[in-house]
Amino acid sequence: HSSLVGKPLALLLLSSPFDSATTTVCHIATRDLDAHTKRAEILIVAVGKPGLIKGDMIREGAIVIDVGINRVEGKLVGDVVFEEAKQKASLITPVPGGVGPVTTAMLLKNTVEAWKIQLGYDFMRNIKWTMY
Repeated sequence: HSSLVGKPLALLLLSSPFDSATTTVCHIATRDLDAHTKRAEILIVAVGKPGLIKGDMIREGAIVIDVGINRVEGKLVGDVVFEEAKQKASLITPVPGGVGPVTTAMLLKNTVEAWKIQLGYDFMRNIKWTMY
């Protein structure tokens, strides 16, 4: 339940238009963690502990989003054991190359938005669009 991913994501999932989702927030010390993860249709993992989620902890057909990024023996790995999890998950994000590029793109988008707000500039109105 970190303030970087866990809490903001939980609040987002509890709000409209997602307010019909049953959202369960777990943390590293949650008892019977696998009981919770096995029930999840969508499992989002952002703990910072490499290999925390093993394949046998994942519901068949679940969507697994691994936000964790850890360095182990010089390699980047997630919080999910990818090779095990991909046998169970219908969709899974790899580490590296999963949510990282999306994070970078959203950071750039938000930076441009902040710049526009500071300048009071309607950026989109002043672009000359050319179709090729």
